[in-house]
Amino acid sequence: MPTPMIVALVVLAAALLGVVLLYNRLVRARVRADQAWAQVDTQLQRRHDLLPNLVATVRAYAGHERATLDAVTSARAAALAVRDPSERATAEDELSEQVGRLLLLAEAYPALQADQGFQALASELSATEDRIAFARGFANDRVRRYRELITTFPGVIVARPFGFRDRPMFDADGGAARAPSVDLET
Repeated sequence: MPTPMIVALVVLAAALLGVVLLYNRLVRARVRADQAWAQVDTQLQRRHDLLPNLVATVRAYAGHERATLDAVTSARAAALAVRDPSERATAEDELSEQVGRLLLLAEAYPALQADQGFQALASELSATEDRIAFARGFANDRVRRYRELITTFPGVIVARPFGFRDRPMFDADGGAARAPSVDLET
């Protein structure tokens, strides 16, 4: 076999091996990003599961605060119904704001604050919020790494033909970073 043909075959084999290795790297990055989002969903579901008990506990002490209790219930239902990631982020941010209002409302009721069940639920909710924040940050980091792979050379050469698509970040909207304004008269 002539030397130029051997060189061409070696170069072709090396290129093919490079494409296979890069493809596998892209798949691993996509799977890791999806797994990280599954953890966010798990923590969000944990929060959704805590809220009915928290609302019921507050209702026992502050049942006449119907507007706030209904707002939390409605925001939870809206967040559970949304599947689009960008809309989900907005719905979850709205739910966080309503939960913040509910907890601030509870400060007006000393008997509620002294209730052991309420204290346990509030503590669990606080821990869950911390978990959500960590899971969001971790997922966003995984998505950022995946995005870098599919948009930089040489990954972009393999990503486009094999259908690797962008994954959304779970950004908090501008209102999620500030404390909610609370009107205790409602």
